[in-house]
Amino acid sequence: MKITTSVVICAYTVKRWDQLIAAVESVQAQNEPVGEIVLVIDHHDGLQNLAEERWPTLTVVANRGPQGLSGARNTGIEASSGDIVLFLDDDATADPDWAGRLIAPYADPTILGVGGSAQPVWQQPPPPWWPREFGWVVGCSYRGQPTSVSRVRNLMGCNMSVRRSVLQAVGGFDVGLGRTPDSPLGCEETELCIRAQTLFPQGRFLLEPGAVVHHMVPAERASWPYFRARCRAEGISKARVARNVGRTAALSAESAYVRRVLPVGVLQNLGLGLHGDLAALARAGAIVAGLAFTATGFLKIRWTRPAGPPQEVGSTLRNSPAGLSAEPVLPLVIDLNSPPGAIDARRDGQPPYASALCLLTRDGHPVTKVRLDLPQAVVTSDQIDAQVSMPREAERLSGRWSRLPGAGRAVPS
Repeated sequence: MKITTSVVICAYTVKRWDQLIAAVESVQAQNEPVGEIVLVIDHHDGLQNLAEERWPTLTVVANRGPQGLSGARNTGIEASSGDIVLFLDDDATADPDWAGRLIAPYADPTILGVGGSAQPVWQQPPPPWWPREFGWVVGCSYRGQPTSVSRVRNLMGCNMSVRRSVLQAVGGFDVGLGRTPDSPLGCEETELCIRAQTLFPQGRFLLEPGAVVHHMVPAERASWPYFRARCRAEGISKARVARNVGRTAALSAESAYVRRVLPVGVLQNLGLGLHGDLAALARAGAIVAGLAFTATGFLKIRWTRPAGPPQEVGSTLRNSPAGLSAEPVLPLVIDLNSPPGAIDARRDGQPPYASALCLLTRDGHPVTKVRLDLPQAVVTSDQIDAQVSMPREAERLSGRWSRLPGAGRAVPS
């Protein structure tokens, strides 16, 4: 059966109208046509009217979640129908073979998601001190990323695709993370990929560098104040992700980047500087400063207790179109023919999990997914059965599933 596709583009401002037109037209011009294009307008009636008038044959919907990119993406997931959901920013244009390159790896049922590269389109030339290692500051590819098809921990938000079954299983993007008009925070795609990898440990995310988009970089972002602010925001975002999924998972890729990529960048630029390249000396300094700014943002959150009482488990679930819970959730797979004797919800150095996202299987074949309350650190078999017996035949997973050969868990196909 042919894989069906949907492209979700989220927009929030009329200032990017021309760029939004270019983004949509680049998707319409794909060598391999996509099944549908869904435009999500983030709480802007004027922009929605313009979009509906311009594209009467496309699906144009208003963000039904909280304002921001995560809520808009969740709305786009709900409004689309393809087996694979591709995400493109409203200020990016895709190469003609973009969709084809992203979709090809899904012939392997263990692939959870595939992302591509983003080349910057500078509205004005970047300053000579700007280091290529910090391309992520403007939402683009950076030195240190793989240059061939490779397994990665997470995808880049402006150019990514994920199986619908995976998005549904993890509950979509965390609306407590992600960029809003008033905040440059991000990492919602990082957090989603980590949760998905936890739920499907045999699955993989891939980077396909040949799937290229061209990402606009406004003139105001080619500045030192923006560089500093965006680095600090990245640190803050990573700290919030760490609170959700744990520090080890949240910082695994970043640790390698800090140990291997940044020192090489500093040494290379210092070497050029010793031969008279003053801009190279500035780049070396910017690498060190960028790391310091990011670490400052991270430590600010790590050393600060969350304000207010703990969020009720499931409160975000009710407010999110895609059914997302921002609370840490224990991923489980329970086979109905051989249920576990008990569930151990304890975590090292942290409070126990309060709920579990459970995939129910029968002889290894997925049946449905349920959310279980975990009222205590170790939940008895009777408490599990009382919750599992009621929804066994309810809320069936959409999409096709198959058992990964040699594994006890199921992965989406």
